[in-house]
Amino acid sequence: MAEAVAEATLSPVGSRAREAAIGWSAALLSAATFGTSGAFAKPLLASGWSAGGVVAIRLGLAAMVLMVPGLIALRGRWRLLLDHWRPLLAYGVFGGATAQVSFFNSVQYVPVGLAILLEYLGIVLVVAWVALRRRRLPGWVTVTGMVVAIGGLVIVLNPAGMGSIDLRGLAWGALAAVGLAVYYVVSARPMTLPPLTFVAVGLAIGTVAILVAGLAGLMPLRAATADVVFVGATMPWWLPLLELGLVAAAAAYALGYLGVQHLGSTVASFVGLTEVLFAVGWAWLLLGELPGLQQLVGGLILLTGVAAVQRGQQSDVRAD
Repeated sequence: MAEAVAEATLSPVGSRAREAAIGWSAALLSAATFGTSGAFAKPLLASGWSAGGVVAIRLGLAAMVLMVPGLIALRGRWRLLLDHWRPLLAYGVFGGATAQVSFFNSVQYVPVGLAILLEYLGIVLVVAWVALRRRRLPGWVTVTGMVVAIGGLVIVLNPAGMGSIDLRGLAWGALAAVGLAVYYVVSARPMTLPPLTFVAVGLAIGTVAILVAGLAGLMPLRAATADVVFVGATMPWWLPLLELGLVAAAAAYALGYLGVQHLGSTVASFVGLTEVLFAVGWAWLLLGELPGLQQLVGGLILLTGVAAVQRGQQSDVRAD
């Protein structure tokens, strides 16, 4: 009897530990795979591809790869798609298309580092949304972690001295932040639709939205078939594009959805900040772009802030 009582007492703790382990593993792997996109997209962009062309093929390929297992998981329950049309539309249009289209439009007017910083301010919108839903402000540990994490991101990106600021770039960056926030908030919703089905259909919707944006002239859609130079070797154009579709999109979005489901939108969005660190690391390994001491220090500060947010969220949940 005593052993049964002890097992019943420890079971919720063990369950929460498993949830956290799965969530952190998925979220970090998602950030790592998302972080490869810059290194693999760079040779394509240098060979004549437009950012819009790369993103459209990337999301479209990911949608096709995930669609088969997604439809198998659906098992003919087509009604579920109709029941979830609102989150699917929000995920595809805002979390997929708007975030990426807006980011690439932003970098046309402001430096890339500032554009990334503007996009990741969407995590502040996530915290604000959660606070409104709970009708309670986050605790001081969560708020402190937010400030520290964003401070670390600023140090890594070093937006100081970037020159003149174009208001059009700021506007596009702000819209990218909204798209990112919607991505995390929608992904955290409990759903009866299978995860792979949700991500596959959502990315398909995002692909269509990006094509529409390109046809409307919001961003150019150009492709090229010339060989590209990557890691000192010449290779066909479709090799880096395959990585972008299979790893930096299909795996990244599927793992990201799993991570948000287990961690919640607030913690997962801050773990997502590590994408910047992974991007720096991949650029170092694949392109020889060595990170400086400032980036390493900023990365440590960012990770400290993420850990504080995780700890603060645990305290906030216990207080509810």
